[in-house]
Amino acid sequence: MSSQNNSSDNQQQEPTFSILPHPAKTNNPADLQQGESAYAGSGAAALGKGPHVLDDGVKSNLEQPLSREELRKRAEELNK
Repeated sequence: MSSQNNSSDNQQQEPTFSILPHPAKTNNPADLQQGESAYAGSGAAALGKGPHVLDDGVKSNLEQPLSREELRKRAEELNK
């Protein structure tokens, strides 16, 4: 009889999981923008702006990339 009580206690301690329905009602990503769904922000990644183009001031402050020879020398130093 005590074994039945232990099994019911174990079942109460175990978490329960459920599957939520997908928020989209159609296959159109613009439907997620309208904010009707709690998941409206998840569709925003596909609707982002284009690539970020740096202005000349920021470009001039960036360091020049190393040449292939410099990279090979650096790789040899690090792999010793």
